[in-house]
Amino acid sequence: MHTIESKKKLIARVRRIRGQLEAVERALEGEHGCAEVLQTVTSARGALNGLVGELIEGHIRTHVVDPERTTAPQREAVEELVQIVRAYVK
Repeated sequence: MHTIESKKKLIARVRRIRGQLEAVERALEGEHGCAEVLQTVTSARGALNGLVGELIEGHIRTHVVDPERTTAPQREAVEELVQIVRAYVK
């Protein structure tokens, strides 16, 4: 499974996201301005969206399509779908 193979990398991403969320909490507790809080939240959301995109891409490439049995047109369709997902979660 792609999540097991990428476990270290995915956990590192989750830990970075946790750090970003903790920064949001610190900003709120420190009564920072709303623009600064919003920027921090936006950064955390972008990181979380990146994680979701990576997980969806891995799912498509591992579970939706059999890499050993796909034809060239199917591979092109997979690449197109992955690009759409990346753009959507950006």
